[in-house]
Parts: sequence; structure tokens; C-alpha cells
Amino acid sequence: MSWLIGRMVRFITLVLVLLTSSAVSSTTSRISLVSTTIFDVLRYGAKGNGKTDDSQAFIKAWQAACRSTPNARSILNIPGKRTYLLKPVAFNGPCKPSKIFVQVSGNIVGSPKKIDWMSNHSDSWLLFSAVNGLTVSGNGRIDGLGPMWWKNPCIATPPPGVTCHAPVALQFKRCNGLRLNGLTHVNSPRVHITMTACNGVIVSNLHIIAPETSPNTDGINIASSTNINIRDSIIATGDDCIAISGGSSNIKISGIMCGPGHGISIGSLGHGGNDVVENVDVRNCTMKKTLMGVRIKTYQGGVGYAKKISFTGIKFDAVYNPIIIDQYYCDTDQQSCLTSKLAVKLSDITYRGIIGTSSMDNVINLSCSKTVACTNIVMDSVYITSAIPGRKVYGSCINAHGRASHVKPYLSCLKP
Repeated sequence: MSWLIGRMVRFITLVLVLLTSSAVSSTTSRISLVSTTIFDVLRYGAKGNGKTDDSQAFIKAWQAACRSTPNARSILNIPGKRTYLLKPVAFNGPCKPSKIFVQVSGNIVGSPKKIDWMSNHSDSWLLFSAVNGLTVSGNGRIDGLGPMWWKNPCIATPPPGVTCHAPVALQFKRCNGLRLNGLTHVNSPRVHITMTACNGVIVSNLHIIAPETSPNTDGINIASSTNINIRDSIIATGDDCIAISGGSSNIKISGIMCGPGHGISIGSLGHGGNDVVENVDVRNCTMKKTLMGVRIKTYQGGVGYAKKISFTGIKFDAVYNPIIIDQYYCDTDQQSCLTSKLAVKLSDITYRGIIGTSSMDNVINLSCSKTVACTNIVMDSVYITSAIPGRKVYGSCINAHGRASHVKPYLSCLKP
């Protein structure tokens, strides 16, 4: 009997060995199918001395990476300890490899001459278009030389060939599955990072910096995009830390340290079209000495809606306008602002677990359209006091409907 048991044990062991070998062989085969090729910009002629134009070297390296082996991984490598001067560059797709990595270890800087910023994509400096499976990461720095744009506003008739329209520093258009992390972005001429018509994006561990007085230097703008996750980043600029525009849905924002700047905004919406925003979750963010805290802003006369929006676990430190809905937003001369019975419909908006201080007395301002009410606003466990000891604060409403519990200051104007 013992000999039979011994033979069975040896048989089972042999079967397990064969199965294991087959699994390892199969895994090894799958891994071997995914090759990785590195395309170093220095090999394509980049100097990295901060003075020579490296734009063509970057374009050649990108084209080689983008046209590389299908179903492979390409790495565009930008080595550290160097500074690369770039004129406007378009990194266009679609690309053959299933994954494209842009490893930014060095510093990238714009040209100090405005005439060098002319391009066929003049609204942006660095543009990634139609590139799926893209990852841009590293400990490098992207410097847009913003002061030359902020201190020298457009004149009536600029010299021939010179643009006065400040570009976005880094723009992504139709880039699905985008990953952006680790970089430092400073002094963009205008918005630092814009995502348009992108899906399935994760942005993390960025540091975005511009002076408080710099105009229109939003940190991150999201437009017509879905399934966007922005987390664990520091944003200190002269405008919105993060702004969400029409056509966007399923947006998650968490772990953002914002300030200075204009806080986290939805909008502006309703300017010249039908705008829709839904399923936005902003949580565990801190606003420090920002002009706005969490804001929804729409123009009079707009159409569309914004709904299923939540702000949870927000901390305010001497914020000027902590909580605001502004359906009378107008960024032009007040005399030319439109007055209309039409408005973007706002509903299902939740503020929960919010604490902090304000440098303004009106700490909750729900200014909804007089003709299209805001509905189902929930205020729960919201406690905001004055940053000035002993000063009283209050809340105000226009046509706002919902419910409030455990809210200070008491918000009697929020109607059922």
C-alpha cells in the first residue's frame, strides 16, 4: 500500500511541476511581447544649455517614439541636470506604441522672445494631442516665463509676427488614459495645465506655482472631459487652483493644498452655449488665504445644468469667500453684463464637514438665479468663523432651496 501512495505523491508532484513550468513559460512569453525602447532627446540633437533652441530635437525624438513598434512601450527621455529651451511644440498622435512615457528629469523653459511663441497652435506652448496611454512624469520643472506676459499687456497694434495672446503652458487634447505626476510647473503665461476632451485621467503629486498677482494663471482647467482624478498636489497661483468647465463629468478632486489663488471652481458656465457638468466630488482639500473657496459660477442667460456636486472635508484658512454660488458672474465691465431670465440649472449640491475661517463677513453666499432656483442644496456640519477675533459672520441666499443642519452661521435663508 505504501508503494502505491508513494507513486501517487510522485505523480502529483510531477503534474504540479509541469503546470508551474507552463504558467511561468506563459507569463514569460507575455512579458517578452512588450518591449521598451528609450528615445533620449540628447541623441536627437538637444543641447540642454538653456540657450540653444531644442525644439526640433524634441520633435524628432517624439516622432521616433510615436512611430516605434506597435503594442510596445516607448520612453521619451529628457535627462536631468540640463535646461532645454523650447519654442511651441506639438506632440501629435495617434501613436503606434500602446504606452508612451515622457520622463522629465531636466528643466524645460520657454523662449524669452515673444516672436518665438508664434505657432499653428498658438493657444498653447506644449501640446499633446490624440495620444492615448500617455504618461508624463518626473522631478523636472516646466517654466513658462510668465512675467514677460503679465508685465507687458497687449498693445493696440503689436509688431508684425508678434503674438500678444498669452498661451496655455501645457495642454492635453483627446488624450485618453493620461497619467501626469511629479512635475513642478511655474509661471505659465496663462493657464498652467489644460485637459480638453480627455477620458480616464489621473493627475497626482504636482506642484504648480505662480505669483498671487499673476493674471489668469489657473493651475488646472478641465473641459469636456470625463473620469478625471486629481489628487495630492500643491497649487499656488493667481487664479483658480482647479476649474471645471462645461461638458465634464465624473470628476474627483482630493488632497489639494490651494493658496494663494481663487479656490476650486465649477464654471464659469453658460457663456455662449449649453453647458453641462455633473458628478463632481471635491474632498479633503485645504484653501489658504484664497480669494474664493469652493465656487460655482454661471453667466446670466446661460442654458444647461450642473448637478450632483459635493464638497466634503474642506478646510478654510482666512479665505475671502469660502462658499459661494454666483449665478450673476460677469468678467467684463458691469455695465455690459447680461440680465436674463434664462439660467444654468443648479441642483443636488452638498456641502458637508467643512470648517475654517474667513476674512470676509459673508461666509456663505448662495446667489442663485431669481427665475431658475437652485434646488436640493444640502448644508451639513459646516462651521465657518471670522479670521478676525470677535467679528460676526453671516450667510445669504437668493432663491436657494434645500436643508441645513449643524451650520454656523445659521442659514435661515435656505428654504425647503
